[in-house]
Amino acid sequence: MTEGRLLRAQAPEVSAAKARRWGSLYFMEHMLRSMRAYVVTIIVTSIGNPLLYLFSMGVGLASIVDRSPSAHFAGVGYLAFAAPALLVSSSVMTCANEMMFPVMDGFKWRRIYYGPHVTPLVPGQLAAGHVMAVGIRLLVQCTVFYLIMLGFGATLSPTSWLIVPVGVLAGMAFGTPLMAYAARIDKENFQFSMIQRFIVMPLFLFSGTFYPLGTMPQAMQWIGWISPLWHGNQLGRLVTIGPTEPVWLVAVHVVYLAALGTFGMVWARHNYARRMDA
Repeated sequence: MTEGRLLRAQAPEVSAAKARRWGSLYFMEHMLRSMRAYVVTIIVTSIGNPLLYLFSMGVGLASIVDRSPSAHFAGVGYLAFAAPALLVSSSVMTCANEMMFPVMDGFKWRRIYYGPHVTPLVPGQLAAGHVMAVGIRLLVQCTVFYLIMLGFGATLSPTSWLIVPVGVLAGMAFGTPLMAYAARIDKENFQFSMIQRFIVMPLFLFSGTFYPLGTMPQAMQWIGWISPLWHGNQLGRLVTIGPTEPVWLVAVHVVYLAALGTFGMVWARHNYARRMDA
């Protein structure tokens, strides 16, 4: 009886049904296991980046900025102002990296998407599994960053722990459209380097990360308004400092990030299916 049940549990139709139901989780597990190849880099950057950021910008620069009588950062010190934005920025940059070359790798170089695709897994499940694996990495990274923020005394609100999901949301809002774009192109041709240089870095510098967006020239403030990084920064400051904006604007931040992430995921699933002729 036991042997018969075991054979039925291992039957091809049973395995196929499990793949159709849990395929996204299976591929997520594969992606997480593949990250072990650079787990040392993940650990070092997850701990080293917040330490370096908070020491240099939040402590070193803050000791100068806070002495200026004209400095105004939502009524708090520069460390508390900059720290949540640095967390969100690191999440966005990590997600951008995970959604460019690894996606191209899956389609063109090592073609890791095509092995699971000969099973009952469909392209949409592969895209979802990739996103979930990156989301778990961002969750761990943002949690470590937040704990280091606590050590620096950079949080002033009891809701400061919400900076972790805010960081993940902002990362995905930027990363999923980039993932969809990476799934669409056939040749890299230095496009990812151009994206890093002319999109990611300008957003990092001009999205209110180091100073309020209102201090920028009016002609350049539109960069922040369309940037998921600025919306994430503002939400991050809301949960770590306290209310700094009207409720309607907070709702705009949340809806914008959620809509952008949803659009990116839908577009990515479409491009995965088109690319794999499903």
